Amino acid sequence: MTTSYWLRNVRPFGGNSEDIRIAEGRIAERRPASAEPITGTDMDGQGQLLTPALVEGHIHLDKTLWGLPWRPHSAGPTLKDRIANERRILRELESPIAERAGALLEQCIARGSLTFRCHVDADPELGLKHIEAMLALRKRYADLVDLEFVAFPQAGLIRHPGTEALLREALKLGLEVVGGLDPCGIDNDPIAHLTTVFELAENFGRGVDIHLHDGGELGLWQIDRIIAFTERYRLQGKVMISHAFCLGMKSWAEIRPLAERLAANRISLMTTAPAEIAMPPFTELIAAGVNICLGSDGIRDAWSPMGNGDMLERAMLLALRCGMRRDEGICTAFDAATRYGAAALGRDDYGLETGRPANLLLLPAETLSEAVVARPAARTVISRGVVVAQNGRLLESRL
Repeated sequence: MTTSYWLRNVRPFGGNSEDIRIAEGRIAERRPASAEPITGTDMDGQGQLLTPALVEGHIHLDKTLWGLPWRPHSAGPTLKDRIANERRILRELESPIAERAGALLEQCIARGSLTFRCHVDADPELGLKHIEAMLALRKRYADLVDLEFVAFPQAGLIRHPGTEALLREALKLGLEVVGGLDPCGIDNDPIAHLTTVFELAENFGRGVDIHLHDGGELGLWQIDRIIAFTERYRLQGKVMISHAFCLGMKSWAEIRPLAERLAANRISLMTTAPAEIAMPPFTELIAAGVNICLGSDGIRDAWSPMGNGDMLERAMLLALRCGMRRDEGICTAFDAATRYGAAALGRDDYGLETGRPANLLLLPAETLSEAVVARPAARTVISRGVVVAQNGRLLESRL
């Protein structure tokens, strides 16, 4: 592909037909679609829907069993059961992380995701194994995707000596975000847990992303504490709470004060639109100004055999879970898989405006809502101006 060409006859967000000039990997110019014949290096968009590439706001590439023979789910019912089961399985695996994670990453790219937040296990039992493998993976796919890493204390932070030192080492190696996990439910010492996480974030100039599975009043109390720590450390706009099931377990009247504080501190939430447990009240929170993005979480791993890396499908699951039937609601679910995700990750260069990177997705659909509902397989993925995937397949595998 040449460094400059016209992407002809496309419909940004399902609107009027336009021609878009792409130069040096960026959107250089937009104009109403021309009736002139398509010649030379120009690319025919065939009147397809054009959107920015999808955003995967929460994934665990290092844990996946993608590409391996089917493995029946074997974990017990509790969170601690799942953590213990996963540690056992990861110890037993002989397949390199690079093969499994790379295969899943290529699956995600082929379906239109080019921006990722990936949680990487920082566990004293594993040492730097997962961290080094994922840094190598990022280097291998650096020309295709933007891959951001969270140093994630999956087995707990306070309860496992050596975890804080490992988090420090991970941050020194270049991981961008400090992770946390159930300060009460896993570590049983919420203040020590949050102090460690936020001190690391302050010392290294990083963001924070905390998995919060704890429900009910206990979960809400932890959200209150996370907000307080965000205010104390002045990390507004740099904190995410993942899952936050507790927000869906109480009435909106009880949740509203927390929602107002979350919005005021620009703390984002991430949901997978889970089927089996409460989820944050998406519509009400969005209306209150809280940013909510979507993530796949684990995909075909020891936590769950489910998932396929398609963020359009994740948007559909959100719309289905929230009873969104009108186009306006379905389009908001699409936003959660695109611009809300970019906002949560602090990507201010995301979108279809002139000057933005040409990370694009072409879909054979009339509207955004149809794209979410139909999830067409015939997609064209453009990364930094170059077509890298078509019809659900990466054109050039790195495996």
